[in-house]
Parts: sequence; C-alpha cells; structure tokens
Amino acid sequence: MQDRRKLRRLINGIVVDSDRREYTTNEEDIIVAEFSKDFAENMGIAVCGEFDEEDKFSYEYYFPYLRPTNVTSTEELCVERHGSQESYVGICDETRVGVSLIFYVQNMIPYIKLKEITKYPLKNASLSLSALSLNGTILMPIYKNEMVTANIARDTQKRNILINAARNGDAEAMEALALKDMDIYTNISRKMLKEDIYSLVDTFFMPYGVECDHFAIMAEILECELVRNRITDEEIYKMTVNCNDMVFDLCINKQDLLGEPEVGRRFKGSIWVQGYINYNHN
Repeated sequence: MQDRRKLRRLINGIVVDSDRREYTTNEEDIIVAEFSKDFAENMGIAVCGEFDEEDKFSYEYYFPYLRPTNVTSTEELCVERHGSQESYVGICDETRVGVSLIFYVQNMIPYIKLKEITKYPLKNASLSLSALSLNGTILMPIYKNEMVTANIARDTQKRNILINAARNGDAEAMEALALKDMDIYTNISRKMLKEDIYSLVDTFFMPYGVECDHFAIMAEILECELVRNRITDEEIYKMTVNCNDMVFDLCINKQDLLGEPEVGRRFKGSIWVQGYINYNHN
C-alpha cells in the first residue's frame, strides 16, 4: 500500500512539474496527453493518459525511457497501436539484424498528429533506438586487426545486398544466403568443441522471451558514463553500443551489471528496445 502511495505521488509530481508535455486528439476525439520528466540526463519517466469532458487528466499508464542520441536506421518503418491502450509499437525490417526489429514507440503524440493530416506519416522517417536493461554482463573484446575488421565489413555489405535481393524475390540470393548460413553453422559447431562460443561470436541481436520488443544482445561498447538518478540516488551506466553495425544507447543500473564496462569491451544482456521516430515533416 505504501509503495502505491509513493507511485501515485511520483506520477502526480511528473504531471504537475513535467519537463515536456504534449497533447493531441485521437480518432475518437479524446484529448491524449503525455507528460515526461528527466531524473538523469535523457532518462526519466513518461506518464500517458486522457483528459475528460471536465478537463481532468486521468493517467492510463507510465513507462521509463532513455532518449536516444544516434540515428540507428533509415529502413522502412511500420507502426501499430496496442490493443489494450493508447500506445504504439514499431516494426523495422532491418537487414543487419536478420529478424523484424520491433520496438516500443517513445514519441507517439507526433505520430497521432501526423496520422490525422497525412496518409504516409512515416515517409522518409528515420529511427533512433535506445534500450533499457535489467541484467547484463561485461565481456572482454575479441582481438581484431585492421585486416579482420575490413573483411568483416566487406562480408556484411555482401550479405546485406543478398538480403535485399532475397526480399525482392531473387531465388539465387535466397539460395546463396541459405548456403552461407549452413557454412557458418558448420564452422561454429566445429570450433565450439575446442573454443568458447563468445570468442567466436563478436555480437548478436536476437529475440528474447515472449515480449516482441525484448531482445538478447551482445554489443561492443563505444562510449560509457556513470550517471546518478536524482530521485533514488542510484548509479546508472549509460552506454553507446554497436551491435551488428547498429549504434544505439543503452542504460542499466550499476547493481544489475556484472563486471566493469569500458570502451572496447562487450555488453551481453537482455534489453527492452525503445524507438524515437524522426518524422519528416516536409
């Protein structure tokens, strides 16, 4: 009961003293609002809800966020509304991942506004990703010289070309991808008998659990800083990581992370993926 009172006080405080507030009217002529407040740099809580006929706000849900700082993808996007509440999930067919990249949409209000005035609100839009994690481990990096790095970049480029061709119905590209995957599986299976799997796999990005926007990743740390939550006084690691050539921001409570993160090391853990859509208003 006491925790619920604290939660209500926190939500009321965010609504009254928010850093950002946005409003719009949805298809049912209901005023939808979002109030957000930072409790560390680019991190905080957003409270979403509706205004009634008497102009009283009732909150429907809230979520923590980490506002991203990098453009992660320029691939085509699709957005769908959740069935139970006025929130949205985005889908991006990102070739570098190999699966449909599903993310929780942070900035839904601009999408609702644009959807009312144009049939194509996501035309030429780009995507900035961020991730929140509850558990993670720091791993040492794999040694790579310039020649190895160049070979990886060339192979990745070739694979992306094949994936795009396969999407367009190219049967030869599909066959080439299947053969390549079989070769990779065979090589890794053979090497795993004598070597550790994390010395063979540099990064990965794969679905995790039953939630569509949860993924398990292993990524290289490009930047790292320790920030402090102004409410709880807890320390949080805020990192910029590179996973499958996708650069995005990630945060995790210091107590939930095993190991000491440093630039060049790798982060392995489960994440909740959020996306900030950079809409093209032209």
